[in-house]
Amino acid sequence: MALDLARWQFALTTLYHFLFVPLTIGLAWFLVGMQTAWHRTGDERWLRLTRFYGKLFLINFAIGVVTGIVQEFQFGMNWSAYSRYVGDIFGAPLAIEGLAAFFVESTFLGLWIFGWDHLKPKVHLAMLWLVAIGSTASAYFILAANSWMQHPVGYKLNPVTHRAEMTSIAKILTNSTLIRAFFHTIAAAGLTAAMLVLAVAVWHLRSGDTALFAPVARIALWTTLAAGVATVLLGHAQGQLMTKQQPMKMAAAEALYQTQSGAPFSLFDIGPWEKHPHKSLVSIAIPHGLSILATNSWNGKVEGINDLQAAYTKKYGPGNYEPIVGVTYWTFRIMAGVGFLAVLLALVGLGLARKPGRLERSARFHRVAIVGLGLPVLANLTGWLFTELGRQPWVVQGLLLTRNAVSPTVSAWEVGLTLVGFTLLYGVLAGIEVKLMVRAAKAGPDRPGSYDAVLEGDGSKVPRIPALTY
Repeated sequence: MALDLARWQFALTTLYHFLFVPLTIGLAWFLVGMQTAWHRTGDERWLRLTRFYGKLFLINFAIGVVTGIVQEFQFGMNWSAYSRYVGDIFGAPLAIEGLAAFFVESTFLGLWIFGWDHLKPKVHLAMLWLVAIGSTASAYFILAANSWMQHPVGYKLNPVTHRAEMTSIAKILTNSTLIRAFFHTIAAAGLTAAMLVLAVAVWHLRSGDTALFAPVARIALWTTLAAGVATVLLGHAQGQLMTKQQPMKMAAAEALYQTQSGAPFSLFDIGPWEKHPHKSLVSIAIPHGLSILATNSWNGKVEGINDLQAAYTKKYGPGNYEPIVGVTYWTFRIMAGVGFLAVLLALVGLGLARKPGRLERSARFHRVAIVGLGLPVLANLTGWLFTELGRQPWVVQGLLLTRNAVSPTVSAWEVGLTLVGFTLLYGVLAGIEVKLMVRAAKAGPDRPGSYDAVLEGDGSKVPRIPALTY
C-alpha cells in the first residue's frame, strides 16, 4: 500500500509541476524574440507585447518554482532506497541544475523584472537572454538525470555497498537518450508556448485589436507549425532509439505480444489488453508500419512482449516485467496524435492568413485556437506518463525495481496523509494560476504612449519603463 501511494503521490506532484515547465521554457524564448525586436526596431508595439506576455511568464514561473521544490524532497522522503542506490549519479545533474542553471535563471530574472528603468537597454536585454538560456539548461540537466534512469551509462556497481557509482560524468551528460529527449522536449516547449501566445492573440483579435495582435498570431502560427513538425520528427527518432534501449516499452506502446517481422502500426485498438495472446475487438492498423518506424525496414523485426518477458525472466529472475499495456498504448497515441492536430491547426490558421483580414475575422478559428491551448498540455502530460509508466516495473532500467526503491520506514498512513495535503494544496494553486493567467490575459498590454520619455545626457530621449509587476 505504501508503494502504491508513493507512486501516486510522485505522479501527482510531478505531473502538476510539468504543467509549468514547458511553458516557462518556451515563453522565455518568445520574450527574447519580442524584446530583441523592440531593441532593434524601437517599435513600441514590441515593448508592449514583451511586458504583456512577460506577466504571463512570471505567473507561470512563480507557481512552477513552488511546485518544483517538492520533487527534490520526495526522493529523500518516499524514495530513500532509490536515493541511496543512485544518489552518487542522480545527485550530480540535479546539483548542477540547482546551483548553476536555476541560479542563473532566477537571478537574472530578478534583474530583468526590476531593471527596466535602471539597466542600459542592451544589458537589460542580455538579462532576458540569460533567463532563457538558464531555463533551457535546467531542462537539460533534469533530463540528464531522468535519461540515466531510462538508459544507465557511465557507472559501476559497488559489490560492497550495493550502490551505483559514477565513473564518467561526460557519458552521463552525453547519453544518447538524453540528447534525443532534450531536443524533443524543447520542441514541445516551443509548441506549448506558441499555442498559448496564439490563444491569447486571437482572444484580443476578437475584440478588434488587430494592429498589435495580428502579427503576433501569425508568428505564433508559424512557430506552432515548425515546433509541431519538429516534435513529431524528433519523437520518431526518440522512438527508434527506444526500440533498441527499451524494447519492452515499444512493444507495450503497440500492444505487440508476438515478435513480428513486418509488424503493423496500430492506429486504434480495443481489447482485453493484459490477456495473452492479445485479442483485439476492434483494430485499425497500417501494414508494416511499425517495422518501418522502428527499424527503417519494410520487414524489420520488432520484439513482442511475450518473448521479452521470457528473456527478462531469464536475465533478471522470476517476475512480471510488463508495463500496463493499455495505459502505455493510449498515452503514446494521445501524445503523438496531439502533435499532428497542432500541425493541422497551424496549417488552417496560416491558410486563413494568406488572405488579408480572414484570420482576424474568423470567429470559428478563434474559438478553435483558444480551445486548442489544451492540446500541448495534454500531449505533455501523456508524454510524461508514457515515458515513466512504459519503463515499469523498473525505476532504473535493468538495475533497480520500483518496489525496491521506496522508503522502507515510511508508512502508508504517512504517505496517504501527505498525498491528500498535496492534492488540496495543488488544487488551490491551480485555481490561483488560472485566475491570474486569465485576468492578466484579458487585461491586455499597456496602452500606447504609457512610457514617459526622459532626456539623456547626449540629448536623446528614452522611455521610462517601470518594473514589471502584477
